[in-house]
Amino acid sequence: MNKIAIIIPSRLDAKRLPNKPLKLINNKEMILHVYEAAVNSKAGEVYIATPDQEIIDTVKNANGNAIKTSKSHETGTDRIFEVFKNALNSEPNIVVNLQGDMPNIKPKAIYELVNYMKKNKCEIATLASEFRSKDELTNPNVVKVAVNEKLSENKFLSSLDFFRIEQNFKDNIYHHIGIYAFTNKALIKYVSLKRTKLELKRKLEQLRALENNMSIHVGYVKSSPLSVDTEEDLIEVKKIMENKK
Repeated sequence: MNKIAIIIPSRLDAKRLPNKPLKLINNKEMILHVYEAAVNSKAGEVYIATPDQEIIDTVKNANGNAIKTSKSHETGTDRIFEVFKNALNSEPNIVVNLQGDMPNIKPKAIYELVNYMKKNKCEIATLASEFRSKDELTNPNVVKVAVNEKLSENKFLSSLDFFRIEQNFKDNIYHHIGIYAFTNKALIKYVSLKRTKLELKRKLEQLRALENNMSIHVGYVKSSPLSVDTEEDLIEVKKIMENKK
């Protein structure tokens, strides 16, 4: 039977929006919204990986699992690898890296991603959705993914590229969602690789995998969870979640 871990990397010192994980939405910290979505997916055991005691205390006060990690990690994937290796003894067959700044992600999206990974068709899988507006295409805070066909429900395709600023793709570009599922072997391989020039230039970790010929498959979801990177994003997600009945 597959052992599955959903690990949410989180830290307080985000440059664009400091203390982001502890921002309140509906009187609940953002990180707890993400944690609960992961738990409600029933896709695997859920852990918060963080160097910050404030986040640890917040999660534990809500009866959640939080693991303290080193402050020196360069990427979120390095942080989840520490938990995978040290706290979980490298046992999970599938490891999900769920970004902690998507408070309105649907549990169903997490479940479907894990379900696809169980089929052993790729090393890494992720998700994408339609753009909510034309402005998102030019917004550098919105990560895009290109595939070679039209995405549809229950269909995963190989990724061609990930970017923030438009590249030379005419069609089949989607709004990338910040969640990645790795096989355990893929995660071990990924963290052993050096950071690549394109990864550093575009500030997108997944390019390290693509540039080293690792397979990343992209699945489609109808919902488009908002990634909170700025104060404006926080205001928008609050409007969405606080007006929801």
